[in-house]
Amino acid sequence: MNTGFTEKLLKLIGDKYPLCELPTDGYDGLRVSGMRFSIKAYRAEGLGHVSIMNASGFFGLMRMDTLIINPTQIDLPLLSYDGIYAMGNDTRIIELYDTMLNPCSLDSLYRVSKRCSDIRERDPGKHWYDGIKLPQSISKKAKKDKSGRLDKLSEEYLGEYLALQADKVIGEENKLEKQRKSAVYVEGLLENGGPSTDVFVKGLGRERTARLFRHILFGTEEG
Repeated sequence: MNTGFTEKLLKLIGDKYPLCELPTDGYDGLRVSGMRFSIKAYRAEGLGHVSIMNASGFFGLMRMDTLIINPTQIDLPLLSYDGIYAMGNDTRIIELYDTMLNPCSLDSLYRVSKRCSDIRERDPGKHWYDGIKLPQSISKKAKKDKSGRLDKLSEEYLGEYLALQADKVIGEENKLEKQRKSAVYVEGLLENGGPSTDVFVKGLGRERTARLFRHILFGTEEG
């Protein structure tokens, strides 16, 4: 399975925040609905919980890469990156969710989001989480001949995200509130469903899917 680009994104994180790989409780390598999933989780010291998930299937005709940052130690928004490659198309979705205790300037992300303006914006549709999704999010779709430019856009976006100036999350009360805000999003995914969530629920059942999301992908619960 080609995991090269998510590994490159992971290195950007690791260059600033030391990474410690965490157990994935048997989820790495699972097969669901004709797709094989490679799943890794990390503690990023000074940042929070990081996970990557790579999936491929249908004789190599479809591939999906996911990177999630749940910043529990610094007051940044939660970041979710998806790259979906299918039928000669390349779709990139980078979404930010407001899990912040106090606002910080996201102007640099807004500037990056306006690059590659000639590549059409993908209509993300209406979703239950629109109220907490931040406007600096990106959703682009193009033919695979533009994959190099979308790679660069994704790298630049993550680089600017990691360079944002935000307060450290200090004090038990603040840590609990930060965790609660992240959990609202994760529990919303489990309750409301969606394309990715529904695939896991169908293949793993609700209980195992909930554990995957809470413990491995987002790190909103430990143990």
